[in-house]
Amino acid sequence: MDWKCKHTWKRSANNTKWCLLGCSIGDFGTIFAFQMLAPEFNLWAVMILAIVNGLITSIALETVILMRQSFEFKTALETAFKMSFVSMVAMEVAMNITDIILVGGVLTWWAIPIMLTVGFLTPWPYNYYRLKKFGIECH
Repeated sequence: MDWKCKHTWKRSANNTKWCLLGCSIGDFGTIFAFQMLAPEFNLWAVMILAIVNGLITSIALETVILMRQSFEFKTALETAFKMSFVSMVAMEVAMNITDIILVGGVLTWWAIPIMLTVGFLTPWPYNYYRLKKFGIECH
């Protein structure tokens, strides 16, 4: 395995960026909604729901991206799920653990960039590996 390929690092960074966007929409949206509407709700339940919603929005975004590349819906959905699920789970868990460690599970403006950075860096090597070894990408 060649870990020094700049081209693959760049492509895998782009793939990771799209995954991060999708995950962040569902994740941050869920945490923010509970902060505003039900702040007394159990932190761990909110974090689990945020992870699930982040996975759903990421798969949805990647499915749309693939459909814009002429994939049929079913194939796009299967491709988005199979190729990115491990990366998305790692990203989501890393982001939410960072949130809990930094601010106790409450979204704050200063913690969001740190969460996004950790969320990006955690799956990036895995995405590089998948791309380099199998030539597999979603974007």
